[in-house]
Amino acid sequence: MTLESPVQIAFLAAGGVAHESARLVPNASDLPALILVPLIVGVFLVPLLGLLRRRLAYVTTLLILATYAALALTGLRTVLDGSAIHYRMAGWTPPLGIELALDPLSAFVMVTIAVIGLLVTIYAGAAVRRETPEREVAFFALMVVMLLGLSGMVMTADLFNLYVFFEVSSLSGYALMAVGHRKAVVSAYRYLLLGTIGASFYLLGVGFLYVLTGSLNMADVAARLGDLAGNPALSVSLVFMVLGLGLKMALFPLHIWLPDAYTYASSTSTAIIAPVMTKVSAYVLIRMLYFVYGADWSLSELGVGPVVAWLAMGGVVWGSVMALAQQDAKRMLAYSSVAQVGYIGLGLATGHPLALTGAILHILNHAMMKSTLFLVTGSVELSGGSRRLGDWKGLGRRMPLTFVGFTLAALAMVGIPPTSGFFSKWYLALGLADSGQWALLVLLILSGLLTAGYFFRVLERVYAREPREGAVQPAGEATAAMNLPVIALGAGTLLLGLFNAWFVGRVIAQALPAGLNLPGVS
Repeated sequence: MTLESPVQIAFLAAGGVAHESARLVPNASDLPALILVPLIVGVFLVPLLGLLRRRLAYVTTLLILATYAALALTGLRTVLDGSAIHYRMAGWTPPLGIELALDPLSAFVMVTIAVIGLLVTIYAGAAVRRETPEREVAFFALMVVMLLGLSGMVMTADLFNLYVFFEVSSLSGYALMAVGHRKAVVSAYRYLLLGTIGASFYLLGVGFLYVLTGSLNMADVAARLGDLAGNPALSVSLVFMVLGLGLKMALFPLHIWLPDAYTYASSTSTAIIAPVMTKVSAYVLIRMLYFVYGADWSLSELGVGPVVAWLAMGGVVWGSVMALAQQDAKRMLAYSSVAQVGYIGLGLATGHPLALTGAILHILNHAMMKSTLFLVTGSVELSGGSRRLGDWKGLGRRMPLTFVGFTLAALAMVGIPPTSGFFSKWYLALGLADSGQWALLVLLILSGLLTAGYFFRVLERVYAREPREGAVQPAGEATAAMNLPVIALGAGTLLLGLFNAWFVGRVIAQALPAGLNLPGVS
């Protein structure tokens, strides 16, 4: 049984609660379905109310995402003991029926999506009206649909249902990317073509698995793969999976869609797409490699691990070098995203618990850092400034509050302690050292110098230079509603670094696959 549309999801979720428990008041076992309910309601309510009055689209989206974030945080708190909540859609028992699963890893990624989505929505209230006022209702409606698709990808335990949510998030994401610069439509169309290829590769991998196992439930498939390790079709299915998900997460050299898409999309669209879209694809790759195929076979025996690790490191170096060469702030941040995705790819491909900890932690770190940086770039533009870095001289004095968030995020991107960015790279370095991958470790350290090169160049212009004559400068500080998410996210990178030991031990350690344990953490 598969889900064909958000409408069917709503009916099945409601039917599942009634069929399984016949309760009027849901309990913790219903959380996986309940987390999706605000978004499902929002898919219909946001455009409907927006047609009545444009401003209602923003207010409704804000309320929906606040509810969604509260439920996601409740879900994370519920499973932090290492347990998992399994919800049978419409009461159908897996593997015949679809199952939603909430475990520490999926709950962690869900909270990342929810918090970033909520903060970007607060920013978007003023930004979208000024940047693309004629598309305000469409923007918020598409944003809710995209977040629903991403959330479904994170929680579904069904391989084909994951593909359905893949398409829901991708189609809405393509439309969001088309909002912005006149070149945005072309870059979004290019992403659509490549994204369709990536989704097709994933679906081919699912097809091979179904032929081999006769099942689509992830846990059931994993249980049936033990006797199929020598089957060539299983290897082919994994290769298709890695190619498809690698393209979606912009793993080098499959990243060619990303720089233009992030550069030409509207500032607010980029601020929500860049932090979460590629990270959810990275999460799905972790889920496939570690929970379905098994890390010992997929990474070691088949040899996928070293290939992905070196490609990821190639992305780290290439993205950093290209970012160093840019004069457009958004394009610099776009190439920086290629490098940062490489860090996640490197950690998940190494197969070491410390390196994987760094990769999972970097999903949250990069989401916070990159959202902050794109939001600040948008604030500069919307306040009358320019994206050209040459025009950013002296902006630290003209927009001090805005650039507090930018500075914290930039320091975290470089990996300066005690910001959170330092710790994800630290765990990556420890994992590489402990597994004896010294060449990758050296390149990891050198890549940090490249990141420092392009971010310190920006900070030097912002704080130590006087504006040049004729520079396009913003009229003044961004609005309070636009600055609040920027400062909150920037402060989050600092707080997550200061409380890193607690967070890793309490959350990330619980999210690791069975058999991978952090030293010193029970």
